[in-house]
Amino acid sequence: MNIIYSIHARKNMIERRISKEDVEEAILNPDKITESRKGRKISQKVIGNRLLRVIYLQTEKVYIIVTSYYTRLGKY
Repeated sequence: MNIIYSIHARKNMIERRISKEDVEEAILNPDKITESRKGRKISQKVIGNRLLRVIYLQTEKVYIIVTSYYTRLGKY
C-alpha cells in the first residue's frame, strides 16, 4: 500500500517534529485503530512515553494521511 501525505499533514509533521517513519509505523503496526468522522480512521501507537495519533483515509490501494500529533499516554 502506498502512503500519501496531505499538505496539511506534512506541515504539521514538521512543526510537531513527527517523522515519516513514526507515522508509517503507526499506520502499518498500530496499537489501536478507531473510526472517526467523515470516513476517516485514527491509528494510535505508543512511541516512547507518548501516544502518536494519525488521522487518515484508506482506500484499496492508498493511505492518505490527514494529520498526526502526539498526546500523553492515557488520554485516549
